[in-house]
Amino acid sequence: MTTIDEQLDVLMSGAAYGDPQTKENMRAELRERLIEAEKEGRPLRVYAGYDPRKPDLHLGHTITMRKLRQFQDFGHEVIFLVGTFTSLIGDPSDKGEARDQLTMDEVEENAQTYAAQAFKILDPEKTTIRRNHEWLSGLTFADVIHMASNFTVQQFLTRENFSKRFDVGAPIYLHEFFYALMQAYDAVALETDVQVGGQDQLFNILVAGRKLQSAMGQKPQVAIIMGESLPGTDGSEKMSKSAGNHIPLMGEPWDMFGKVMSIPDDAMPIYHKLILGWQAEQLAELEKGLSDGSLHPNEAKMRLAREITMIFHGEDGAEAAQQRWDEVFRSKGDGIPDDIPESQLTEEKKVLDILRDLNMVSSGKEFKQLVQNGGIRVNSEKIDDAQMTLTPGDLPAVVQVGKRKFVRLV
Repeated sequence: MTTIDEQLDVLMSGAAYGDPQTKENMRAELRERLIEAEKEGRPLRVYAGYDPRKPDLHLGHTITMRKLRQFQDFGHEVIFLVGTFTSLIGDPSDKGEARDQLTMDEVEENAQTYAAQAFKILDPEKTTIRRNHEWLSGLTFADVIHMASNFTVQQFLTRENFSKRFDVGAPIYLHEFFYALMQAYDAVALETDVQVGGQDQLFNILVAGRKLQSAMGQKPQVAIIMGESLPGTDGSEKMSKSAGNHIPLMGEPWDMFGKVMSIPDDAMPIYHKLILGWQAEQLAELEKGLSDGSLHPNEAKMRLAREITMIFHGEDGAEAAQQRWDEVFRSKGDGIPDDIPESQLTEEKKVLDILRDLNMVSSGKEFKQLVQNGGIRVNSEKIDDAQMTLTPGDLPAVVQVGKRKFVRLV
């Protein structure tokens, strides 16, 4: 049987709080909770929340999911919380401006596949799926005022994203303060022992959640704040769909494989660490091989892409993805696969609208960035006009987005 100290070493690994003392405090509190739960013969209640502002989760989300899985492996109760109510506002924690507000219909549509995506990491038999509109939608205005009375405006203005906007006179909307209150109430409603989150959740979990639980007569939860974030395909910025550098979990296997292949070489170690769970000795060996030339970066990245794709799409998906990669990038032809999808074009239409209708780009902003970077080709020729149109007289035509997405218009 695993000892409490052994559990602690695993469960606190990768956690960071900005100062060593807070980490020691959280470790001591987690030890106390584990001892208490063992005496009472119950598991800890652990959760993390995921806001369905977009329909797909990405590799960056799996960092906290893997921590939840560690709790599951030790026999603790895990709650995967879908933020169906908090998504209506959107977390401002890592944003320099207010997010657009969604409707409940938009949120519900996005949330449909979240459970299936979560089960790529979590054990379905040991996971409870909850949605926070279950309790947040029933709060009265008096309830909100009571919760808000536990916090000061100054507390919120110490948050970096708010303080920067305050200093330059940029708008800070009152409803943005409510997000932390709602997330804090999630912990109260679920009566949690532990909440897991990323660095952008430090205030929401460590301050707001614990404080509201105390104010409402509960023992404040232990905060497990993951210290590292997964960089996106650019290798520098945190992975984010809004930044266009994400790798979606539910995309096509070849798309996941290709996007992993596109990351910079120096980002490979952190992908091995955070996604594959490599330990220090394995990472040191990888970095040594890359440094002394005994391991070719492309060989290492190919293996990484295959292993990550296999996690989410199985061995067959990974095999097919690698074959497609080889076909496109190792062939001596024009680099266009034979088995690309076809779509009919019956009238003159902007290339942007064609690709957006086919879900090959998510927005006009993404399309314009791709055009500026030479990432859109028609019949192998880069286009430089974001307003370009195609007509039935231009067909057949092959449109390529980035290095891996193709459609044949007929």
